[in-house]
Amino acid sequence: MSARPRVLLADDHALLLEAFARLLSATCDVVGTVNDGRALLEAAPRLEPDVIVLDIAMPRLNGIDACRLLRPKMPDVKWVFLTASEDPDLAREVFRLGASGFLLKSSSASELFAAIQKAMAGRRYITPLIAGGMPEGVFLNQPAPAHSDKLTGREREVLQLLAEGRTMKEVASTLNVTPRTVAFHKYAMMKRLDAKTGAELVQYAVRHGLVGRSPPVHL
Repeated sequence: MSARPRVLLADDHALLLEAFARLLSATCDVVGTVNDGRALLEAAPRLEPDVIVLDIAMPRLNGIDACRLLRPKMPDVKWVFLTASEDPDLAREVFRLGASGFLLKSSSASELFAAIQKAMAGRRYITPLIAGGMPEGVFLNQPAPAHSDKLTGREREVLQLLAEGRTMKEVASTLNVTPRTVAFHKYAMMKRLDAKTGAELVQYAVRHGLVGRSPPVHL
């Protein structure tokens, strides 16, 4: 690894990406920026970052599932989540995936620098704004949220895309599967989650951070 960490930024807000890139340029080499989870899947193997700083609620593929898909292929990359979500269960979920840091977008710049430094040293950082003053070990060892294992990884991908208003044909094209496969996943999720309508599926996606708070629903 280089003396200066190679950092890849992922966020769907262009102004924030530019601000983070300027902020980090003094101590890091910002090797690229992307604005959705699918673009992150394509860019990360090519750019070979040391650290990926990313949001959770990104379009096309959320940050949690992007991390889940990339970590087996890039086991040495460090993951620092910088998100607007204040849900402590999401923080626990990303650390169970192997993340190195979790900060809020309201955290100070010094926290972001500290998180990257700790990540490069093989340590973890969680903002006190989420941990509530609890020691890291106590916070992270609390029970997992009940929803964490209800859906498979592929079902989560399908649900996010459907909740964003994409048609079954568009979802199928994005995931390189058939529309019939997408329909199978949709109705399997509805049965497992006891959802009577597509709108209830979307509510589940919003509650658990798979999409933003006001997705364009066409389910």
